[in-house]
Amino acid sequence: MGQAEDRGRGVYAISVAAELVGTGQQNLRLYERKGLLEPGRTLGGTRQYSEDDLVVLRRIGELLNLGLNLAGIRMVLVLEADNRRLEGELKSAKAAQESAPRPGAGE
Repeated sequence: MGQAEDRGRGVYAISVAAELVGTGQQNLRLYERKGLLEPGRTLGGTRQYSEDDLVVLRRIGELLNLGLNLAGIRMVLVLEADNRRLEGELKSAKAAQESAPRPGAGE
């Protein structure tokens, strides 16, 4: 299993995740209800938070400290995710363009 896969795998119970990010369990449940993150679940339905989830939770804390409400935080998280996706697409497009044969090359 790769490092990126490990970061997305749920490994922390809600109590541990809440302690690691310095908030209450009820806040984590609220963030999930508001659609700010979606932790993994065991077959029995227990929430399991991954390293990636902890990163999001810490970002939520930063944005709360800046005075944003949960609706604003949701918008910021969506825009940041869109930005990362677009940057990845741009990087891929640039790499494809650089590896493509140039017209007139090799003639």
